Order: sequence, then structure tokens, then C-alpha cells
Amino acid sequence: QVQLVESGGGLVQPGGSLRLSCAASGFTLDSHAIGWFRQAPGKEREGVSCVSSSDGSKYYADSVKGRFTISRDNAKNTVYLQMNSLKPEDTAVYYCATDWNGSRCHRPPYDYWGQGTQVTVSS
Repeated sequence: QVQLVESGGGLVQPGGSLRLSCAASGFTLDSHAIGWFRQAPGKEREGVSCVSSSDGSKYYADSVKGRFTISRDNAKNTVYLQMNSLKPEDTAVYYCATDWNGSRCHRPPYDYWGQGTQVTVSS
């Protein structure tokens, strides 16, 4: 069955960097779009980034453009989110998501979600 597992979260100082991983099992992710989302306490979930498989297009929320980079490693069946110049407002639980059958990025709902990984940006 399809599973997604996020990792790489932790505590980092403002201006620091962190790389999140989304490891897939039960499917080959190079044929699926993978989206990254985050949710801070008391706030709604928001989209952060997405990479499609139909044409390889990458998308970023305005709040993270120029700071975050999404990438694929097909050999490892993993998608990464490199986060640089982190700010306190980036603090949230980060989730990755995909569909059973779909190659395009889109708004939720998605069929499958990981358990999330906590990112805390604080001095």
C-alpha cells in the first residue's frame, strides 16, 4: 500500500537551514506529484511547495519563494524540501502528500498523507 514518511525536522535558529525528506513506499514517486504542506498551531494547513511528474513543474508559496527548493531523487524514491533562511513564521508541522493516480499538482484533497515532521525556528 501507499505510504509516505517525512523526516528531517528539528529545532533551528532563524537564518538557518534544514532539509526535509519524504520517502515513498508502495509506489514509484516519479509518476506522481508530491506536495508539501504545513500547519502551525491555531492556523489552517497551507500549501508550501509541489513538484509534478507530468512535466516536472515546481510550485512554491509566495512566502517561501527564493528560500525553499523542492527536488526528487528517483533512485531513493524520495522527495526533498531544502529550506534556507528560515524564519520563526516557518515553524509548523510539515506534511507531504500524493494521490493514488495523478501526475499534476493541485489543491487538497490528496489521497495520502505522511505523519508529519515538526520544524521549529527559534533563537
